[in-house]
Amino acid sequence: MIKRDELIKIGQFNKPHGIHGELSMTFTDDVFDRVDSPYFVCEMEGIFVPFFIDDYRFRSENGALIKLHRISSEEQAKVLTNKEVYFPKSLVPKDEEQETGSDYYIGFTIVDKNLGEIGKIKEVDDSTANFLFVVKYKRNEILIPASDEYVCEIDEVEKIILMDIPEGLIEL
Repeated sequence: MIKRDELIKIGQFNKPHGIHGELSMTFTDDVFDRVDSPYFVCEMEGIFVPFFIDDYRFRSENGALIKLHRISSEEQAKVLTNKEVYFPKSLVPKDEEQETGSDYYIGFTIVDKNLGEIGKIKEVDDSTANFLFVVKYKRNEILIPASDEYVCEIDEVEKIILMDIPEGLIEL
């Protein structure tokens, strides 16, 4: 079974292209350019499922048309519309893994200089110009800007990010 921490988010399927099951895709990470993979992974009903790639062609710097194995009609392709696309971390060379994708920080613990442990990063929102750490804190999900001005230290061995979060930000 494929687990979320074994994957890197690299983009999103958009909509079907044509009637033969091809999908438009937008890339948010260039790992697919650097490392070959026979498949992508998408979350389907809570389970991460591999989809093998038959063919692809780039349409722009961050867009491509993808033909997946056993997806041969527009109706089959529609099931994948707006699905996030993941890449297996196991295929990324160890020296590149650290710098690949914003999902690298999922599972790190946020510790504030004044408040102590805040919680684990469960997601990284990279949909805006500034990355946001999504953290569960006191039964609520909070967003913490992943800004250099707030990050004091990153311990990659212990998976801890020491931050100096502005007063009041967590209570928002």
